[in-house]
Amino acid sequence: MIANIISKKQKFYKEILKHLFFNKQLSCADLSNLIGKSIPLTTQYLSELISLKMVVEKGYAVSTGGRRPQTYSIKNGVLYVVAVAMDQLVTRVALISNDNTIVGEVEKFDLVLANNPNSLKELIKHLEAFIERSNIPHSKIAGIGIGMPGFVDVAKGINHTFLPCKNGSITSNIEAALKIPTLIDNDSSLVGLAELKWGAAKNKRHVMVINIGWGIGLGIISDGKLFRGTDGFAGEFSHIPLFDNNKICSCGKHGCLETETSLLVVAQKGIKTLKKQSQPSLLKELNIDRIEESAKSIIEAAQKGDKFSIELISDAAYNIGRGVAILIHLMNPELIVISGIGSLAGKVWIAPIQQAVNEHCIPKISEHTEIKISQLGYNAELIGATSLIMDNYEKLPKLLNEKAMAL
Repeated sequence: MIANIISKKQKFYKEILKHLFFNKQLSCADLSNLIGKSIPLTTQYLSELISLKMVVEKGYAVSTGGRRPQTYSIKNGVLYVVAVAMDQLVTRVALISNDNTIVGEVEKFDLVLANNPNSLKELIKHLEAFIERSNIPHSKIAGIGIGMPGFVDVAKGINHTFLPCKNGSITSNIEAALKIPTLIDNDSSLVGLAELKWGAAKNKRHVMVINIGWGIGLGIISDGKLFRGTDGFAGEFSHIPLFDNNKICSCGKHGCLETETSLLVVAQKGIKTLKKQSQPSLLKELNIDRIEESAKSIIEAAQKGDKFSIELISDAAYNIGRGVAILIHLMNPELIVISGIGSLAGKVWIAPIQQAVNEHCIPKISEHTEIKISQLGYNAELIGATSLIMDNYEKLPKLLNEKAMAL
């Protein structure tokens, strides 16, 4: 009986903290509506959280005609999330505080996912070292959120493409090693979640978030919610069979969108043609052995107006636009957001994508669809990984702290 009371109270504590995380500060009435409890009971929970030094009063809200309500927020330094953003070559890790800001530096390490049977062990080793260096007590870490490429089953905590594990799931192995609740999701789904919670898709209902990286991912927001499909695999935009080019895709099929549009392809084209082209360029050297560095150099040069780099990106952008035209016909979104590391090239993407949409879309269907560059940039996946943990915070098994357990 007592255990059940504690469990229920913990759940509502965590729900309050979740809503304060996403909304920064709220009144008691706001929180009462969000957690579905009476104002007196919500007031009691808030008072207890204040006594536990987890929530603080933040002053009065703007008056709407009556008495101004007191607002509340999470106390600084109470909660942290270890956010992990993986691609096929490099993994980034950041400590995110409860005000959704990065604490310290984002750490980066090489971790090749393809054909690497030890990838999960390597990831756990890096995470363990990162958490130890952070000097943050485990009790303050709400969870580890991980975005990764591949066919990710969120509910089972497994990836059918990468990070093989013989026993249990990816999440169970990490939790057993680090003693911290862990959730995983597809990288593009998390980019979409970041845009929904914090970016261009906030308060929008139907949005397609395109994650431009080593593949071309898609986060689908339908009716104001992240859409994952039956098995969680929705959004494999990279693998639309769009070309008759006989190029083998990473999925094993031929002619996928990815084969003409990914940053890997952009970098490879740049490496192949840089020395052959006669026009001057800011790019002096590109190296196939440093493919990530080469892709970033092209993006940076395009930002500075380099004609050769802009042409490389524009070719890929036009072909992405052909895929976007299909999305518009199928989903009729109000907004297309260009996100991921590729979005750092900025508005260079928009004109060729819009040109392809103009050429391939029925005007009536596309007339109210806007195309924007993400303001979250390269941090979108880290922000999404944090949002994944906090969006599920009350469902995670970890209790808040020993004091709360005693109530």
